[in-house]
Amino acid sequence: MSKESQKIIVGSTNPVKINAVSNAFSAMFPNIEFICEGVFAPSDVADQPMTAEETLLGAENRVAYTKAHFQADWYVAIEGGVDNFSYGPATFAYIVIDNKQHVQVGRSSNLPMPNVVYSALCDGEELGHVMDRLFDTENIKQKGGAMALLTNNSVTRESVYTMAITTALAPFVNQQLFNL
Repeated sequence: MSKESQKIIVGSTNPVKINAVSNAFSAMFPNIEFICEGVFAPSDVADQPMTAEETLLGAENRVAYTKAHFQADWYVAIEGGVDNFSYGPATFAYIVIDNKQHVQVGRSSNLPMPNVVYSALCDGEELGHVMDRLFDTENIKQKGGAMALLTNNSVTRESVYTMAITTALAPFVNQQLFNL
């Protein structure tokens, strides 16, 4: 018996984000075969969003762009950002999932950020570039990310995104409980 097939457009060409989407959807909907395609989608926010609000807006803008330019069953965007909370600076990501009937927003866990990193971001640098410089890595944002570097590889950018997407998919899996 062949599986139903559905297409997902991810508003990014970053393989970390595409893999996280593919892994989360496959785990949550094991009877569906997903075709997961990453595409360029502008966030229309700063390259390094510096507030939770700006980060969420970037993910919403990416989903809106993909819906306007591509045909799919699902549209997903992941926007990483930082903010300086009352307890200190942290990095996180917002997830927006849209199946043309319902839009769901999710968010990853916070990763506390050293002040030296946050200061560099306030000076206009991007998180991936700062981490590459501090840890002598190259293109870490398409690998384990700051998450891996600051947690001794206990978690990675992909694993954190996968968890955030998985939890954001809960209403789609339990539609009757969420009145979808």
